[in-house]
Amino acid sequence: MEQNPRSLVGTVVSNRMDKTIVVLVERRIQHPLYKKYIRRSKKFHAHDQENQCQIGDTVRIEECRPLSKTKTWRLVSIVGHALAEEVAS
Repeated sequence: MEQNPRSLVGTVVSNRMDKTIVVLVERRIQHPLYKKYIRRSKKFHAHDQENQCQIGDTVRIEECRPLSKTKTWRLVSIVGHALAEEVAS
């Protein structure tokens, strides 16, 4: 097993699959010429053993061995839960 596996924090954008979530990770980089900060994002499939994540949750994921063709990350913890959507009357 790897000594220090990479870990990322992102937002759950899909939980429709069984035991799998899709996590959107955003990072900010500085443009090399114009020095303006740009948002870059990437989606990762992560293993959620108990199907406990909901869309909008902020989660921490960690790199692991390949679990399927696209899944090489696993859920470590839920950092923050999604806010309950208010029903418009």
